[in-house]
Amino acid sequence: MTNQHILVALQFKLFNQLSLHFVLNIDPKPDFSFSVNESSKTVTITVDPETEVFAGICYQKRAFSCSVSNQLTVVSMQTVLNIPHMLPCVCIEVYYKHVDALRNKKCLFQNDSSIDVGAVWKTSEVVDGPSQIQWSYLCPAKDLNISASLCWKLHQHLCIPVLNSTLQKQQDNPIVKAEVLKTFDTSAVDKHPQMCVQFSIQGNHNISCRFQDEKPPWETSTEAGRRSIVVNLTSTIPAKFSAQLCVLTERRCTPMGPILSVTMVGTDMETRIKLPISNVADKPCVQVWQSDPLKKGRRILCMDYMHKRRVLYLAALLIVAVLAALLGFFIYRTTKIGAAGVLIIQKPLLLVCSSSQSTHISAVCTLASVLQGELGATVHTSLWAKTSQRQAGNGAGVADLGPIPWLYGKWEAVRKTSGKILIVWSPEAKKTYKKRKLELANMDKHDKKKVGLTNANERMRDVMLEDLNLIGKGYKEKLTNVECFEDEDRSIEKELSAVIEPVFVAALASLEGALQDGKGKEVALVYFQGLCHSRDIPKAFRGVPHYCLPQDFSDLIQELAEMRGEMRGGEFRRSCWHRLLSKVMSMWLAHQLTQRLQTLFPHS
Repeated sequence: MTNQHILVALQFKLFNQLSLHFVLNIDPKPDFSFSVNESSKTVTITVDPETEVFAGICYQKRAFSCSVSNQLTVVSMQTVLNIPHMLPCVCIEVYYKHVDALRNKKCLFQNDSSIDVGAVWKTSEVVDGPSQIQWSYLCPAKDLNISASLCWKLHQHLCIPVLNSTLQKQQDNPIVKAEVLKTFDTSAVDKHPQMCVQFSIQGNHNISCRFQDEKPPWETSTEAGRRSIVVNLTSTIPAKFSAQLCVLTERRCTPMGPILSVTMVGTDMETRIKLPISNVADKPCVQVWQSDPLKKGRRILCMDYMHKRRVLYLAALLIVAVLAALLGFFIYRTTKIGAAGVLIIQKPLLLVCSSSQSTHISAVCTLASVLQGELGATVHTSLWAKTSQRQAGNGAGVADLGPIPWLYGKWEAVRKTSGKILIVWSPEAKKTYKKRKLELANMDKHDKKKVGLTNANERMRDVMLEDLNLIGKGYKEKLTNVECFEDEDRSIEKELSAVIEPVFVAALASLEGALQDGKGKEVALVYFQGLCHSRDIPKAFRGVPHYCLPQDFSDLIQELAEMRGEMRGGEFRRSCWHRLLSKVMSMWLAHQLTQRLQTLFPHS
């Protein structure tokens, strides 16, 4: 050995006796200390600063051998080594740099009974044999209580454990293999590409599929029968086969029902086993195995219930798609024809404007235009001064009678025909309402007794007639040329105000009178989003139905309009299809009104 001193002494004695004395002076091993950081998987090594040594990680598989990893470091005082795998047989070897230097070995986890099972699986290896498999890893295999059993790989991420399929351990050569290998017998295993071996350590599993290249001597498949599952079998060997239903979970396929068997002579002819299903809701699977001669492992076959469900879903989706396409085409054709071809407002409408602001008047005219043009409604509004001269059957207009007589006449006519009166509210309407209420409150008792009126609404109406004096010829001449406009032409606002204010005040008086008499169902309040708010409506009118346009226009149309053809023989008939079509057309008209209003005042 290099750098070792050997002293040899020779001594001759009588009778030719030779005496040899050997004295060996061997270099010492380098001493070191270490500390392990398990969180970072590192070990810190400290040596004498006056010497340089080699240090490395090794795995002690046998008593007198420690296989060194590729990690070898020169240490002069202190260094940090990474621990590739946290295994119980990990050791450190430190030795001097000269050739054949003695090595000082210390193991890191000798006193630690815990095992990193993940590291065991990463460093393990399985070797196949004709009738066995051998399992080994970097540390002595004898230190682990490892077992092996079979599982059936149903799909990529699920291998179902097979009952009673534990593989027997074989006795290896105690000198060569006992410490490093575990051997399991596979001679009686049903070797199928989906049959895998599941190794287990302390409840932790690792699956290895060893038979993927095998060609099994028998095959099986399933098909649905009437309240049963039919198992089809073909075999090239004579054997007895058994089948049984089972309920599948992630951990096992629990057997249920009887075991049915069939014997085959190996002529490759197909044989069937019919397994009855007592409860279809269970959706069972089938386990099939070779029962004589017995082979370990059971093949688990499950009907593709999800496939049938997907077919049903696909058919339903196709039907919905066809119906949606037909509905879309019908709506497209209907919108081309116009809503009047589907919906109609048969009863007359009275539309009362409450403000002379140009944006408010434009919005009211747009609403009246949609109701009359798209829904065929007969709309009466004081803004259309020449209506009586352009349309037959509407009678005298505002210019012929004056605002107040015209309003009372139209109010009564609409009420008698069960029509609808729509009062378009505004912030100005709120001010007018408060002003008239204040005038009534300021009437003294003496004035009421003198006139002989007990009804406050009648008194307000009388005062209004006296103050405005709207029956004169001058107003009739002014109103002759007044038209509804849809722009911001403010030059005629004063002329329109002479019509709008008295008509609105008269409508207020009529509404209050109707509410006091327990009537008023024919009246509804509407207001335009951006021009008014629900809080502008007085508390006295909160019980009256009100609609915010255009967002509630669909609901308003549903209240006013009817489907063409619904009135047959005096009986009202409405189907679900009619209601759906009516709702769709109402939404379309609401969209049309929204677009028109945005064109008139986009920044409101």
